[in-house]
Amino acid sequence: MNTLVIDASIAVKWVVEEDGTPEALALRQTAKLMAPELLVAECANIFWKKVRRNELSRQEALLAARLLQGAEIELLPMRSLLEAATRISIEIDHPAYDCVYLSLAVAKKCQFVTADEQFLGKLHRSRQAALRSRAVSLLEVAPR
Repeated sequence: MNTLVIDASIAVKWVVEEDGTPEALALRQTAKLMAPELLVAECANIFWKKVRRNELSRQEALLAARLLQGAEIELLPMRSLLEAATRISIEIDHPAYDCVYLSLAVAKKCQFVTADEQFLGKLHRSRQAALRSRAVSLLEVAPR
């Protein structure tokens, strides 16, 4: 079973119906999943935003958080990723939050899966082939 680093754009799809939900759910069956502990805060923030935009009720958001809290995903500390995430964010001119996930994938020598097409676009325009090869779209990696 291969190992993948996922971000909040993937994890939220497990508990909230969105485009890509079937593909995100399929990843849970075919790979060992890991993420930096940042995933917890980012998912909570997404649920909050969805309540503010009336996309979820308060109760739905709390249920989604409870379900995701029990998901099988290895959460890893972030401290050792600080320098690498900073370097990547400066190089591609993108928020460091997202770059923490990619830094973990580089450190663990595995792929990083995201549904964030803007982030993927910046990475694919990067001059760093090592970064481009680590990041893939959910639709590229999900089993059919």
